[in-house]
Amino acid sequence: MEALGALGAVGAGAALLLGLYALLHYYLGVATRCRNAVSLRGKTVLITGGNSGIGKATAVDLARRGARVVLACRDKARGESAVYDIRRESGNSEVILMILDLGSLNSVRAFAQSFLESEPRLDILINNAGVFMTGQTADGFDQAFQVNHLAHFLLTHLLLDRLKRSAPSRVVTVVSSMHVFGKIDFQTIHKPVEGIWKAPLSYGNSKLANILHVRELANQLEGTNVTCYAAHPGAVRTEIGRSIPWWLHWSFSFMQLFSRDCDAAAQTSIYCATEEGIERLSGRYFVDCQAKVPSPQARDDQLAKKLWEFSERLVGLTT
Repeated sequence: MEALGALGAVGAGAALLLGLYALLHYYLGVATRCRNAVSLRGKTVLITGGNSGIGKATAVDLARRGARVVLACRDKARGESAVYDIRRESGNSEVILMILDLGSLNSVRAFAQSFLESEPRLDILINNAGVFMTGQTADGFDQAFQVNHLAHFLLTHLLLDRLKRSAPSRVVTVVSSMHVFGKIDFQTIHKPVEGIWKAPLSYGNSKLANILHVRELANQLEGTNVTCYAAHPGAVRTEIGRSIPWWLHWSFSFMQLFSRDCDAAAQTSIYCATEEGIERLSGRYFVDCQAKVPSPQARDDQLAKKLWEFSERLVGLTT
């Protein structure tokens, strides 16, 4: 009888664990799909980091809709391989590669100049690329803060006139729920600091900065017919994990059990880029193809404006 009782307890425990797994997988791993069939023929889309992960899945979908898709990637070989894959999967030959290193503000400026000289339109800008790592860029800034926020801030600024000329147009920035752990400390947020918790803290800070940038950008663009959205993809299996510290790999690997694949994770970016009738929601934070409420800090208009002015100074737009 005792043996049967022990077996029953084990069975109940296993059932509880399976139930917990199913619950977590449902909330973290199942994504709402973007169901619209909006055509993008005649439109030009620019995606940073489009050679892998969410960016590549987004590029495939938008190419299938007939868009001209420009992948802005740092690695030429990986970018060319992605272009080949996306053309093959979408049946669209209008997919091209341009080199962009977000770890260098000079590269951002050179890229913007080349893009403006070669591409007459820009209908959708998707600020997708991101890193989860510590270190210092060539410009002396914290790696995550520059790549995830500052370089995209500059890129968006340099391409704004083209977006306005192509209006109605959109800017979509990929963000994260980890923004809830972020903090905007103007004394330290841009400075590279080593430490055991620096990588997740820097990432959270940069993602909070992304959402605040989108919020203030919407205010700045009011009346221009250019709208912008912050898109959270959910917990996702991407290559961003290759840059995390070794001591975080165990927890990252555990979370992969509940993560969605890149195609599912791309749905909110696709929705924000294509869905008709969401223009009145410009500046909002989207999760699973719905506008949601981010953390209180991410809704602070004064903080958003101050971060905008701070970022302008850091990239040399003002003194």
